[in-house]
Amino acid sequence: MSGHSKWNNIKRKKEKTDGQRAKIFTKLGREMAVAIKEGGPDPNSNGKLREIIAKAKANNVPNDNIDRAIKKAVADSDKSDFFEITYEGYGLGGIAVMVEALTDNRNRTAADVRHYFDKFGSGLGQSGCVSFMFEHKGVMVIEDEDLTEEKLMDDCLEAGAEDFSYTDGAAEITTSPEDFDAVRDALMAKGYTFVSAELEYVPSTTVKLTDEESITKMQKLLEMLEDNDDVQNVWHNWDMPDED
Repeated sequence: MSGHSKWNNIKRKKEKTDGQRAKIFTKLGREMAVAIKEGGPDPNSNGKLREIIAKAKANNVPNDNIDRAIKKAVADSDKSDFFEITYEGYGLGGIAVMVEALTDNRNRTAADVRHYFDKFGSGLGQSGCVSFMFEHKGVMVIEDEDLTEEKLMDDCLEAGAEDFSYTDGAAEITTSPEDFDAVRDALMAKGYTFVSAELEYVPSTTVKLTDEESITKMQKLLEMLEDNDDVQNVWHNWDMPDED
């Protein structure tokens, strides 16, 4: 998510990851269930499952948890169907928001998301109304105060990264979607671990809010969306105020 500065952005990602570890695992488990139903439980022959496992490892999910999630997904594979849906809408001040959901009940999820936007934002829009404001990128965050910026940059560029920024012992690396898997795997092979590593929708421009009521409502909208079990990811172009 776009913040006021790179370091503020990285801090938010770390805090979100630390604070929502269980929820992240639940969401990854749902992705695994869909992949296994479509292509089977063997990651050697199921490329989508293989990528989800790599994503889980990049987000520091223990191997035992991954194995349990796969077994549970196999056991539950005939019980429900999940559908991938992307909602687009506006927060206060014209802030663009994209919501990626994975749901077994379209009506429930649509009603929930619409309610959040109506209460704390400006409302849902038609498909395509805000997606043109974002670029699809691979984004990885590494925090390692023991490494120098030069060493980290050399390793990232050697791995094929598109862009690199370093602030206060943390780096944000971006790639094209097509190169994301290869760059992530190359950095993992070099021993790096990630604060976060996933495909993201990165905003081309950002929007600021100045009054406290709008800021509070926008924060509430994002919290409500991210706390919903059906919601996998939330992307926006709010230039969030700095946090101390």
